[in-house]
Amino acid sequence: MPVLGVIGCGKMAMALLGGLTGSDLAFDKILVNDIDQSRVNLFMDKYNAHSADANLLVESCDVIILAVKPAQVNEIITLTSSNWNSSKILISIAAGISTVTIEAGLPAAVPVIRVMPNLPAVIGQGVSAICPGEHVKENHLTLAKNILNAIGVCVEVSEKQMDAVTAISGSGPAYIFLVAEAMINAGIHIGLDSKISRELVVNTIKGSIAMLDEQDIHPAILRDQVSSPAGTTIAAIRQMEEDGIRKAFFNGIEKAYLRSIALGKPQK
Repeated sequence: MPVLGVIGCGKMAMALLGGLTGSDLAFDKILVNDIDQSRVNLFMDKYNAHSADANLLVESCDVIILAVKPAQVNEIITLTSSNWNSSKILISIAAGISTVTIEAGLPAAVPVIRVMPNLPAVIGQGVSAICPGEHVKENHLTLAKNILNAIGVCVEVSEKQMDAVTAISGSGPAYIFLVAEAMINAGIHIGLDSKISRELVVNTIKGSIAMLDEQDIHPAILRDQVSSPAGTTIAAIRQMEEDGIRKAFFNGIEKAYLRSIALGKPQK
């Protein structure tokens, strides 16, 4: 069985290992590394992982998940470059950092796979986009997809689409949480207590998303089904449109997209 290594013990790495624990995938051993020893200790306790410095981890592992912040990727690659070879697989979840950028710091022919997961992975409901680098073969991609399917669903995209993916699904949960927060606060404003307002909003969003998923109908058509002539819903929709809700989403998502592109550029 292969040995798995994780560099960076944050929430997403925890979600990945949590999903793997409950899946059919098996690894002979799990090695972890992080600058925060308390996070390493947590992973050791929770997942029976073993602590290792970055070079030993890369040398010993067959599959390495690079789960550090984008600004740390080059540092890790430079530090460990002599321990990489074509028999290893590097899976990077660093936002904005392309496979080409990572490959440039590694020995030739190292398979590099770029992934953009999202926060609901921590409860097994994530969506991850994946794109292969130049040296990735079908068996490498299949293994990576199996890892990601353990925390939700996985879609394959081209490298040029990854910044857009980051802006939509990578950052997307924050947009939904912001909408929920605004609706809950609006409910409180018009007289509901906070507990009831939260329960109504959370379950309304949950039911609406389930309906959107199961019926495979354009959201505009579903929205129209709720909007009676001269009714309360169309009055609210009109006000939201006048206040620029659609423009806010277009502009906000475009900003996230441009920021993802900027993260991938060499830092001066």
